[in-house]
Amino acid sequence: MYESERKDLISKLAKNGITDPLVLKAMMDVERHLFVPQVMIPHAYKDVALPIGFSQTISQPYTVAFMTQALRLKPGAKVLEIGTGSGYQAAVLYKMGMRVYSIERQSDIFLRTQKLFDELGIRVVTRLGDGTIGWNEFSPFEGIIVTAGSPIVPVNLKKQLDKGGRLVIPVGDRKSQTLQIITKTGDDSFIAEEVPKFAFVPLIGREGWSQK
Repeated sequence: MYESERKDLISKLAKNGITDPLVLKAMMDVERHLFVPQVMIPHAYKDVALPIGFSQTISQPYTVAFMTQALRLKPGAKVLEIGTGSGYQAAVLYKMGMRVYSIERQSDIFLRTQKLFDELGIRVVTRLGDGTIGWNEFSPFEGIIVTAGSPIVPVNLKKQLDKGGRLVIPVGDRKSQTLQIITKTGDDSFIAEEVPKFAFVPLIGREGWSQK
């Protein structure tokens, strides 16, 4: 179902600079319409963010593809996602052959998405909690992807990154952010690239925004 719409979306992503074949294949394989509310299904393959309830969104497909490509992961890599949300980003990583760990702070979304993962046979290790402090038990990670905008780069996430690993995180104010692509080059050394003009919902937590 919706295969032609997915093909059109993948073609658009490829034309807009998404070249990683693993990313493109995974986004072709993952049925985005399963991750949006029923009323949003007609819009599932438009290249736009969509509301999923509880003041959260499913990210624009181009943003998902761009951030995933920026991680430069190989199959089998261990990756941490901060902000499970609809589960779409985690599903894409899983389809790419990654070992995915994902943290969600909103209990209603967490339970709904966990049920969807079970129904679809998507094996992602999930936890309900504050994503800004990471998941030290399973660190280090070869990739960490943050799907909400943060005022800072959380220190714990940088600590939990493996040497050579990459952290992709939107940093800025509550309305707009610059995407930071941070590579860990040594125990306490990092290099960063910046890509402007992204917009995410706020990252809530100890090292993010307050809930107010």
